[in-house]
Amino acid sequence: MHYRRFGRTNLKIPVLSLGGMRFQKSWDQLDFSEISYEEQNNVENILNLASKYGLSHVETAKYYGTSEMQLGMGFKNTKKIPNIIQTKIPPNSDPEVFKSDVMTSIEKLKVKRIDLLAIHGINTNEHLRQAVKDGGCIDILRNLQKENLIGSIGFSTHGKSSLIEKAISTNLFDYVNLHWYFINQENTKVINLASKYDLGVFIISPTDKGGHLHTPSIKMLELCQPLHPIVFNDLFCLRNQNVHTLSVGIAKEADFALHLEAVSLLSKSEKYVPEIINRLRQESINSLGLEWHQNWNRNLPSWEYTPGNINIPILLWLANLIDWLDMEGYARARYQLLGNGSHWFPGNNSNLLDVDVTEDQLLNVLEGHINPKKVLRKLRTLKEKFGDNAAKRLSKK
Repeated sequence: MHYRRFGRTNLKIPVLSLGGMRFQKSWDQLDFSEISYEEQNNVENILNLASKYGLSHVETAKYYGTSEMQLGMGFKNTKKIPNIIQTKIPPNSDPEVFKSDVMTSIEKLKVKRIDLLAIHGINTNEHLRQAVKDGGCIDILRNLQKENLIGSIGFSTHGKSSLIEKAISTNLFDYVNLHWYFINQENTKVINLASKYDLGVFIISPTDKGGHLHTPSIKMLELCQPLHPIVFNDLFCLRNQNVHTLSVGIAKEADFALHLEAVSLLSKSEKYVPEIINRLRQESINSLGLEWHQNWNRNLPSWEYTPGNINIPILLWLANLIDWLDMEGYARARYQLLGNGSHWFPGNNSNLLDVDVTEDQLLNVLEGHINPKKVLRKLRTLKEKFGDNAAKRLSKK
């Protein structure tokens, strides 16, 4: 395993972190008696393998159902506690509720100290205010640091780049968990800013949110040759020295293999990654046309200022992923989450187009775009493909 300095936490962190969101029994808060031997044994086998492979950082959250409880029992039963334990607690307008949540997580994990404590989901300005206000969440965590109950303080986010930059610029956090991978590089400048402030950078869900790379399209498989798309995407992320670790969402023991292959090829990333990037970019031009490839995301309205709160930038991105990389399953899942993902994935899909939202209303907010009519065609195509069903975000909050 390769390790990197995790920013000003000064922790030596493995470039692969064991994400605790996928192997738990339930998203509900259950009693341990409701978990079968086989379900708990799976978690403990994964912990043993993580230890064997050098994944000495495990990351979980209050929101991840039975994850904290099962990890805590796993630490107790295997007697293998990772060097670095991270959990995440949602911000709260009541600091005492926030403190109680932290203490509950420590109890569930059966440890004396949480090495990395992240405020989970600073996705809006209100979340950031709750974190940084006098007497707020960070002040609670500072007091817990004095009691040696927690180590470094960070935050996780699905928010806009401008909000993440605002949070980093408070200089109150030691690290950040954020989204950044090949198909979504919006936070490139954010990562550079994090480096300026010497923050640790943890990449969230590069395999699943990075394009359902566990079930890649044939086209994606071909374009990433000779690497598997998971291996390519891991190397793409880790060749950025300002990225320190990637979350590896393990559901079963076999899920380690491709990520470990990426680590084995890390010193050879420049041999593979630039060539694959060029191939993928050329296919984007071929599939979308040069003008659309270069300009599709310019002068688009934010969902807050769009009739029906239709999230046009996200919807066009999903349409492009279908036309470019045949990512129809991924696009379907994300399309159907819009309108049901709250602040984690805000805005609506295009189901309201031609129902409550007229073509003229959208043309009005698209007047600065290179091809408003094409935008409408793509929105209608997505509605026709995916408009029948709705999805819910995995966690209920």
